[in-house]
Amino acid sequence: MAADSDPESEVFEITDFTTASEWERFVSRIEEVLNNWKLIGSTARDPLEKGEFTSGVWEEKSDEISFADYKFSITHHYLKQEYLTDKEIKEESEEDALPEAMQDLLSMSNDFPPRAHCLVRWYGLREFVIIAPAASNDAVISESKCNLLLSSISIALGNTGCQVTLFVQIQQKSRRMYVGACEGPGVRTDFEMVHLRKVPNQYHHLSGLLDIFKSKIGCPLTPLPPISVAIRFTYVLQDWQQYSWPQQPPDFDALVGGEVGGLEFGKLPFGACEDPISELHLATTWPHLTEGIIVDNDVYSDLDAVQAPQWSVRVRKADNPQCLLGDFLTEFFKLCRRKESTDELLGRSAFEDETKESTDISQALQKLTEPTTVHMPRLSTMSNMVHSARKRMHRHRRVEESPISNEVLNSILIFLFPDAAGDVSNAKRSTSRGSNIATFEEESYMWTSLDKDTIYCPPLIGQRAVKSQLHCCGSGVTCRPDQSLYCQFKSAPSDSLTYKLSLCLCMVNFYHGGMRGVAHLWQEFVLEMRYRLENNYLVPGLATGAPDLKCCLLHQKLQMLNCCIERKKARDDGRKQTAENALGDSMERKVSNSKVTPECLNNKGETSQQKSWDSWSDSEDEFFECLSDTEELQDGDMKEEAAKGEEKDGGKKDTHKWRPEGRLHQHGNLTLIRTGDPLYIPVTQEPAPMTEDLLEEQSEVLAKLGTSAEGAHLRARMQSACLLSDMESFKAANPGCCLEDFVRWYSPRDYIEEEFTDETGDKVLRGELSARMKIPGNMWVEAWETAKSIPARRQRRLFDDTREAEKVLHYLVGLKPADLTRHLLPCILHAALLKVKEEESMEDIPSVRKIIQQIIAHASKLLRYSNPDIKKLEEIIGQIIASEAIIARSRSLQAKFGIQKCEKEEEREELERFVSQLLEQPEVPVIGAGRGPTGSIIYKLFVNAQRTATLTPIDDEPRKPDSSDEHRSSSGTVSEFPPPTGREIILRTSAPRPAPYSKSLPQRMYCVMLKDDFRLAGAFSSDTSFF
Repeated sequence: MAADSDPESEVFEITDFTTASEWERFVSRIEEVLNNWKLIGSTARDPLEKGEFTSGVWEEKSDEISFADYKFSITHHYLKQEYLTDKEIKEESEEDALPEAMQDLLSMSNDFPPRAHCLVRWYGLREFVIIAPAASNDAVISESKCNLLLSSISIALGNTGCQVTLFVQIQQKSRRMYVGACEGPGVRTDFEMVHLRKVPNQYHHLSGLLDIFKSKIGCPLTPLPPISVAIRFTYVLQDWQQYSWPQQPPDFDALVGGEVGGLEFGKLPFGACEDPISELHLATTWPHLTEGIIVDNDVYSDLDAVQAPQWSVRVRKADNPQCLLGDFLTEFFKLCRRKESTDELLGRSAFEDETKESTDISQALQKLTEPTTVHMPRLSTMSNMVHSARKRMHRHRRVEESPISNEVLNSILIFLFPDAAGDVSNAKRSTSRGSNIATFEEESYMWTSLDKDTIYCPPLIGQRAVKSQLHCCGSGVTCRPDQSLYCQFKSAPSDSLTYKLSLCLCMVNFYHGGMRGVAHLWQEFVLEMRYRLENNYLVPGLATGAPDLKCCLLHQKLQMLNCCIERKKARDDGRKQTAENALGDSMERKVSNSKVTPECLNNKGETSQQKSWDSWSDSEDEFFECLSDTEELQDGDMKEEAAKGEEKDGGKKDTHKWRPEGRLHQHGNLTLIRTGDPLYIPVTQEPAPMTEDLLEEQSEVLAKLGTSAEGAHLRARMQSACLLSDMESFKAANPGCCLEDFVRWYSPRDYIEEEFTDETGDKVLRGELSARMKIPGNMWVEAWETAKSIPARRQRRLFDDTREAEKVLHYLVGLKPADLTRHLLPCILHAALLKVKEEESMEDIPSVRKIIQQIIAHASKLLRYSNPDIKKLEEIIGQIIASEAIIARSRSLQAKFGIQKCEKEEEREELERFVSQLLEQPEVPVIGAGRGPTGSIIYKLFVNAQRTATLTPIDDEPRKPDSSDEHRSSSGTVSEFPPPTGREIILRTSAPRPAPYSKSLPQRMYCVMLKDDFRLAGAFSSDTSFF
């Protein structure tokens, strides 16, 4: 018991009241944020200018605070303005100046801003802070929590001296309910709000709102201070039935004919499939009224929209309107993410080996690569190969119908290859292909002229150039300025085959089978490339010469194939000419030895000529032009011995033991140093053309050799193949030449000539090689010693066109539809941008021109890389779609306002400016309000819509608004103008609160009345010093 009664053993619970509670920490955190944002104390800025809420720049910054475990976001919204200096503040400040927020409550320069935060529209504030629940689904609903938050911001404002208005968002966020406070020296403004779903009957008009405003102020003065009123009625036009949408629907049945503007081959469609303007909002405003000037109650109203002093219009745009060009681009872009191959889409590959046919193909390929003297199969055998592949391809497709119909496929191929649509006579003259290629009636894949018995044969090269005029720069056709875009986009010229192929694939993807249609068309395209290679037909629509590295890789590959065809054709033509000359010589000898008639001579000549050409085509020289190694060695040894003999005899020995070969023309007055013979420029081989991927491979190989002396020497030897060939050609053209002679022609800067006086006193020139040419181990010296006297026509080819052509075809065959799409995407973006520029030039829209410049700048940086970022490409496509939508909106508004029908030039220009401003600005004032030309058209639009709604005939022209329209609402007649969709009223005054002797402070109430929404937003100030 004694132990229990010991006072030291008792436990006391001690409450530490100095520890901060969660509420105090919350208030402290608010004060800390206000301090960090430097919102402490008073600030001063210039008074608001008219329209500054719309034209100015609004900024915001946010932070996060917590009340226990409940998170809030605190956001500072403010109009960016210059603050006044301390000196300016002292000059302009008055004693007991009101906070800036209270001054803004009475400002009339920015009523009803078309684009601003809802609190800016309701209260006219330029700066405020909002505290709201951080989570989107959280809400402060209970009254006790609302009061707790209001108490918190009141304490924070009092402790910090902040004069910026603080709001707390309550209720569900969709209701946009705010309460707040603003405090200054001896003054306070409470911001309150009422939100109802239905408009009370007594508040449908101005008189009822004035009553509630006066009762809320509770001013004891008599008479009451004057109340300023600003009113805006908004009318919404949604019915456009009287104005047809100007975009014509595409005619899908006329696609093959190519006569439809939207779907013609080579042209991308353009325009919206639906009206991109969903609503037109007309706002009629009475900006400065006083309480006693107007009457608006449940019996009578002076507020007639036609008589409103200010009209302004805004348009509501349709959300993501369906546009043709945008749909084309989007669907084509989706192919980039697909992974299916052509075989998976179309079934077993058309090139896959199959039993006996497979044996024939493998034998043909073996013959192509065998370096033997055995005759390889005729070129027609390869055509048979392609023909059988196509037969197998279409035989397998008969089970499931081809994605592209024969008629559409033929039209596309003729569009891509216009030389295929040659005249019938040229086609019938071609007999070399008749036995190998089926007619249009036999094979559905064959695309020929209208005569079903006509076999496809392109016209002659000269005729093709005249007829199609497909070639771009370098072929004699003048390029348009827009074609310079292909360099920036790394695409292809707008009249090239690659460009047209991209357009056709885009159209096939959208209208004819999607990805399977793309694979089908690409397979036919590759087969056509194979046929043209085998039969020496140049591919149309490609510039001559080496591949253009400014274009996309696929375009470079096709140019490389064309180079191969051109080289092969020139070589075959040369052999044919040689055979004809040899045949002519033999026939002359036969004529001299025997008597034959001219007719027999001609017949035999034709037969022998044809046979000789066929034998040339069958020969092994198709792949190797040079002499055999034995012949080359013998010939080279003989020339070397002759050259050594010259050197021993001091160069005086006869140097013409062999005949010069491969001379192009004489090089001015230059002569050979040793013999004094004229120096001739030789016929040389052209350097091998290369595409960018080959250049990258070559650079990687050279880089792997390293920086060692051995690697550098090997690198130099690999790069000197062209130099060695030129040296051999020079030796063949100039017997008895030396390295100095070659340098004088090939690199004149490396041959230095000096003038000196000889023994006789005459001035002569003496030359020698430059210092770099005398460096031991110089590659030029080594190459000169190695080079043999061989003319270019007998050298091994620097550019093996046969091998390169097969590599290109192998590359094309291996492309998946997704790879093909990525290759052609720059061309499609190029074509889309050209289409947008073409359409914009007819409308003259500044915002679209600005977007176009942004697209060019963005795409030129992005497309220069081989694998551009997919997300950034989507952004570019989005910009193109936005441009198309803006142009479609412009045309829609022009049709609705009847600009094309306007006869007076001044009115037409005014309407054009008005439509242009509607596209650029959120809200556009109407000059002359309802009495101007634009206002008259708007009036007719609403009257016709109202007549349609009330089933009133609209045949009669609606009368123009004039003064006789006044007070028609009081006469009991039905108004031609529809009732307003929304009504906004702002009431302002300065009155003392709460006592008669209190300071006169700003009072403001905003009211908006919609069909299912009624909101009152009040700001009521009171004097906290004298109450």
